[in-house]
Order: sequence, then structure tokens, then C-alpha cells
Amino acid sequence: MVLRLIACLVCGALSACASGPDYVRPAFSTPAAFREEPPAGWKAAEAGDRLSKGPWWTMFGDASLNALAEQAMGASQTVEISEAAVRQARAQLQQTRATRYPTLTGGFNASLSSGSASSGSGAASALSGSSGSGGSSQSYRSGLDASWEPDLWGRIRRSVEAGEAQLQSAEADLENARLSVVAELASNYFDLRILDAQRQLLDDTVQAYQRSLQLTRNRYEGGVVPRVDVVQAEVQWKSTQAQLVDTGIARTALETAIAVLVGRVPSTFRIEPVAAAVERPRLDKPPPEDAGARTAVTVVTEYPGIPQVPVLPAGLPSDLLERRPDVAAAERAVAASSAQIGVAVAAYYPSLSLSASAGLRSSSFSQLLSSPAWFWSPALSALQVLFDAGQREAVTAQARAAHEGQVASYRQTVLQGFKEVEDNLAALRILEEEIGLQVETLGAARLALQLVTNQYQAGVVNYLGVLTAQTSALNTERSLLDLRGRRLTASVALVKAVGGGWQGLESPGRPRAAKVGPAARADRVAEVR
Repeated sequence: MVLRLIACLVCGALSACASGPDYVRPAFSTPAAFREEPPAGWKAAEAGDRLSKGPWWTMFGDASLNALAEQAMGASQTVEISEAAVRQARAQLQQTRATRYPTLTGGFNASLSSGSASSGSGAASALSGSSGSGGSSQSYRSGLDASWEPDLWGRIRRSVEAGEAQLQSAEADLENARLSVVAELASNYFDLRILDAQRQLLDDTVQAYQRSLQLTRNRYEGGVVPRVDVVQAEVQWKSTQAQLVDTGIARTALETAIAVLVGRVPSTFRIEPVAAAVERPRLDKPPPEDAGARTAVTVVTEYPGIPQVPVLPAGLPSDLLERRPDVAAAERAVAASSAQIGVAVAAYYPSLSLSASAGLRSSSFSQLLSSPAWFWSPALSALQVLFDAGQREAVTAQARAAHEGQVASYRQTVLQGFKEVEDNLAALRILEEEIGLQVETLGAARLALQLVTNQYQAGVVNYLGVLTAQTSALNTERSLLDLRGRRLTASVALVKAVGGGWQGLESPGRPRAAKVGPAARADRVAEVR
């Protein structure tokens, strides 16, 4: 009878329905298009859940950035933390899955019990003249014990669903950590290259001001200009030197920040500056014959050490829900919280457990080995909570509230994603227009400097006009460099906002991108030591 009941419970456990609601992905109304029109040359990219992003940083065509990004993927401690979280979630899922199956233990037991003899036997011994002795018994047992709790109400099944969703969320968090680390690395690297260009601009300007100072001194010694011109030229020269020295603080901070991102000790890490040759007007050159007729100056603003903004494909709004790893992590967290409701609801139903023992037993150890007695003992127990003062109801209410909070968090993450895409699309467009205007402004500022310098050499204007034109040309070019840096940073932010890459979905026959592991953490940074 017991065996039949156990068999029925096993069949019931295998066909039982899971408690609680089935997961439904939260609905979100996505726009048909971004408000900000993508730049010309952009295309819609395919997207998919957990697609392989690929090395998106190679789009910028900088070998040093490529090497730094690869090193960061393998040595960043932030990525290490996320990788450990994935391993922990995978182990927790394995532990939860193991509760589906019976637990089997085996062992050996030996016991000895003794006690004083009864009063009657003690009197008989006294009458016979023999000494009293206590009774004792021995027992030996060797066998197997098995126990199993059938998942009649789907508690374990929902727990496994929650564990799978939590593992997927941890994997998405890992992708987001990699994306964030490389995005921060790229932004710092671009800022450093912009700073290198500004340092070279200041160094070239210092040399130009030094030549201008020498020219003014020569004119002063010849009695052409007053001493105040020499003093003003010297102040301009030294103040620009101070600006050049001050850039060392910002460069050191950027360099150490990159060192931390790639897992290196800052004291052992260095990125060599990149030189950029940009043609600028010389104050000691004779004025060109057509200087008075010229209305523009050709401006060379391409710096070899500064990468250009690539043509970045943008995903459609509906693709954004699957492209961004933080959105995927938030959605998986919603699925996990939904499964936890089922775990809480299962507590309302009775808990059943099956157990059985089988083995050998005897009253002496020698008989246990030679002629033991076999035993078999199945057991069934059922437990139903009759009163818990509302504890199960409170736990279920907590699970439902947690699920609602995760749904709100998911929708907030999606809204934030759309906001970031819109912001950076607008930033790229506006900065491109601003750069065009700033290039024209720089051309006009250089022409003004050239004309004023020619007039100063001809004795038409005083040196104050030259100082004003020099300052204007320097500030305009520094502003142009700053705009280029902001546009590079906005392009990186847009890459991060759309979730990284756009190489397309992985097909079954297409190998996954190789992951950078501990073996690939060697220092492989070009131009970096």
C-alpha cells in the first residue's frame, strides 16, 4: 500500500503544475523613430538578445586604443567582479537544480547499551551466591538512507526558473561591465590625445611667442617701439609657458585613470605622447604680397594623434530593448522576481517527503559480515501549516511588491536608454555644426593675426593689437580641439547607449567571439610602457 502511494506521488510530482503566475515580459511602448535624425550614412542594425558585440573600439582605427581595450577586457578588476558574480550565479543555479533529485547517504552504525539488572534477578543472584551484573546489548547496522521531497506544487521548478533568470541577468551585467569599462577607457584615452594636441599647440605657441618677443626686443633696441611692447610680449610668453606646464596635471590624472582600468599599477604605466604637425602662421616671416587682399586662411585641423569619429550605425528604437546589456539584465531580474512569487505561493500547500532505509543489521559484528539480517523501511510524511499568523501571506506580498519594483526598474532603464541615445545623437549633430563654425572662426582668427602682425611690423599698430590677435587665435584653436574631444566622447557615449556593437546575430554555425581570459592578460599595449 505504501509503495503504491509513493508511486502515485512520484507520478504526480512529475506532472505537477508550477505555482504562481507564468512570466510575461513587461510591455513597453517604443517610438517608431528617434526624434533626432541620425547623420547621413547611418543604417539600421540587426539586434538580438545577448548578441555578440565584437570589438567596437576598432572602429576608431587607433592601435594603442585597441591594445588597451584588449588588456582592460582581461585585467580590469571591475570585469573580474562581474565574472565572479556569474560564476556564483551559475553555482547557485546548480545547487537549486540538485534539489529536484533524491538525497542518498550511506553509513555504518554500532551501538552498545547497558543497564543495571532488575531487582528480582538481583535477589536470585544473592540467594545463589553469585555476584549481580547489569544487562547489555549490542547492535550493528550498515545500509543506505534515501530521502526525496516531490515538487508537487512547483516550488523547486519556480526556484530553478528564478536561478536561470538570475544567471542570465549576471551574464548581462558582465557584458555591461565590459562595455562600461572600455567606454570609460576610450573616453579617457581620447581626452588624453586631445590634451596631447593642446600641449603641442601650447608648445608651438610658446616658440612663436618667443620669436615674437625676440622681434620686439630687436625693434625696441632699434628705437622703433617702446619698452612696454617688450614687457607685454614677455608676459604673454611666460603666461603661455605656465599654461603648458599646467597641462601636466590633467595628463597625469588621465594616464593613471587608464592604468587602473587596464589593471596596471600607475607607477609602472605610461602612454607616450603623440606628435601632430599643424601649420601655423609665423610672426618672423615676411608678409605675403597678397596679404592685404586675402580674406581667408587655409586651416589644417587634422591631427595625426586624434582619431576621427567613425560612421556609427544606430539600432532602431525597438532593437534597443535587446541590444543594451543593462536593459537585458533588468528584464531578466523581472523574470526572476516573477518566479519568486511562485516560490512564495507554494508555501500555502502541504509539503510531502519520502524516505527509505535499506541495509544489513545484526547483534554482533561477526554476524553482520557472515549472516546478516536484511531490512527495508519506506516512510512517507506530510506537513501542512495550519497557523502562522500571516507569515506566508506577508512573504507572498513581499514577492509581489518586489516584482512590481523590478518591472518599474526595467521600464526606467529602457526610458534612460532612449534618453541617452537621443542626447548623444543630438550632441553629435550639434558638435559637428559647431566644429564647422569653429574651423571658419579659426581661419578668420589666423588671418587677423597675420594681418595685425604685418601691420605691426610696418609700424601701423601698436603691440596690444598683436597680443589680442595672438590670444584670440590660441583660444579659438584650443576651443576647436575641445570640440573635437567632446565629439569623440559623444560618439563613445552613443556606442554605449545603443549597447556596444552591431555585428549582427550569431548563427548556430558562427563561432562566438573569443573571450579574453586570465591567459590573455599579458601587457600588449602598443606605444605604452
